Amino acid sequence: MKFEGKAFKFGDDVNTDEIIPARYLNSSNPAELAEHCMEDADANFVKKIKKGDMIIGGDNFGCGSSREHAPIAIKASGLSCVIAKSFARIFYRNAINIGLPIFTCPEAAKVIKDGDTVVVDVDKGVISISGHKETYQSEIFPGFIREIMKKGGLIEYSAKGKK
Repeated sequence: MKFEGKAFKFGDDVNTDEIIPARYLNSSNPAELAEHCMEDADANFVKKIKKGDMIIGGDNFGCGSSREHAPIAIKASGLSCVIAKSFARIFYRNAINIGLPIFTCPEAAKVIKDGDTVVVDVDKGVISISGHKETYQSEIFPGFIREIMKKGGLIEYSAKGKK
């Protein structure tokens, strides 16, 4: 599986309130959450993105409250994945649970610029930037976690079985 999309770059310590502001947490509807994805970091974010685009973060992406709403908002907005230098532990696990592909790759997160076209080979963990010769190796998830992501999350993985 491969993703290709435009990079939207954010800095360090992007917290869950920036990803999905608390004032919208009265809904668990993914479509409603998607309408407000990254709103407090960039008020026009959802107007700029297209399906398949991706977020590039710095250190500690997804810090703050332990809400599943944050990765749900990202996934439901049509973004393909998040690449970051590092992730907050609870966001990392919530992303896997809801099937949002995330990639820890400090080198790529440092080099990728806002607006770059990025290609991610999910199975190999290889990240490349269009027009660049270099590739970057992210941490590779074990096969069963890649299957959870491919099936859309832990619930779908469990309901459909391992095949």
